[in-house]
Amino acid sequence: MKTMVLAALGAASIAFASAPATAKQYVDYTPQKGYWDVNAVEVDPNHVDDYLTGLSKSLIPTYETLKKRGLIDDYKFMVRSGYVKGSPNVLLMTHSKSYGVLDADQARDQAIDKEIEALFTKEQNDAAIAGYEKYRTFIDNAQWTDIVMKK
Repeated sequence: MKTMVLAALGAASIAFASAPATAKQYVDYTPQKGYWDVNAVEVDPNHVDDYLTGLSKSLIPTYETLKKRGLIDDYKFMVRSGYVKGSPNVLLMTHSKSYGVLDADQARDQAIDKEIEALFTKEQNDAAIAGYEKYRTFIDNAQWTDIVMKK
């Protein structure tokens, strides 16, 4: 009897789990404006501190320039506890208010490049990247949209 009840509960849970989703955008959840650009990186676990230290010198000035110019409004770094080979353990994230910032603007883009290079020269950048390549692998890059669920 106990086996039959468990089997019936299992069948019921499978039936409910496979039912078509009925969630509706702007009713059950609301996509937020803007997007997060997320770079997922696998870093040798013995070099995560080295990588983060290097990023603090190279990427933070770049992100601050992009923020000042209005291309991003936030950024963050996330580190995973635990390690699985082939999986990302560092996330580099920037938030933009709109996909419109991806539109080409030659004057703006060249001015930003010039400003960033004044902070961190091409030679410094090349040296940093050469060091990073010894212990990092890019796994993924994607744009993510925040979703707020109705309560």
